[in-house]
Amino acid sequence: MKKIKIKIFADGANLKEILKLNTKSFIKGFTTNPSLMKKSGIKSYKNFAKEVLKKVRNKPISFEVISDDILEMEKQAYNIASWGKNINVKIPFVNSKGKPTVNLISKLLKDGISCNVTAIFKLEDIKKILSKNSGKTPLILSVFAGRISDTGEDPSNLIKQSVKLSKKFKNVEILWASTREVLNIFQAEKLGCQIITVPNNILSKLNYLGYSHSKLQIDTVKQFYKDAISSKFKI
Repeated sequence: MKKIKIKIFADGANLKEILKLNTKSFIKGFTTNPSLMKKSGIKSYKNFAKEVLKKVRNKPISFEVISDDILEMEKQAYNIASWGKNINVKIPFVNSKGKPTVNLISKLLKDGISCNVTAIFKLEDIKKILSKNSGKTPLILSVFAGRISDTGEDPSNLIKQSVKLSKKFKNVEILWASTREVLNIFQAEKLGCQIITVPNNILSKLNYLGYSHSKLQIDTVKQFYKDAISSKFKI
């Protein structure tokens, strides 16, 4: 893990797991979203955020607006930003009707609110955001590489071009989002991403880094055999 240069942000909404991961030096920040919160059974967005922020003080954490109305998004963004100094406000590049939020992002950046622009799928999205970039306030651009790869398309070129375009802006970082496997960490680093956000189920697999393939082979077959025996299967 010490050899990995890319910043790893833990992606999740389980308070216990977040607090545990906060003690790990290789975890450099956190991200979450409404879908993850729903999955974790969270009832109060604000209460959850406040509980997290009590412990996560020195690492950045992204909280997302939940409105589909851009004016309401703006109000929510200022509200969320007021909860803590280490917050990146997540703003989707478009709302559910496909309306871009670029002007809102520009306004927030000018007012000193750090943003994490989420759900980026196209190079045109990157270009539009960078054209409005203030150049000072921290700005994360989250490219949904995993969801792009789900369509059968390799996201590498989009990531590479996004990194290239953003290099002239000192305040901009490209984030590999919707991570699907441990390998993505090394792919993202090779392509020049500054950040990758990794869900907890994949973080747990980091124990396999450098693991012998021969041992993994035996472990795999042992698991098959153990499950076959415990299931009392017969042929």
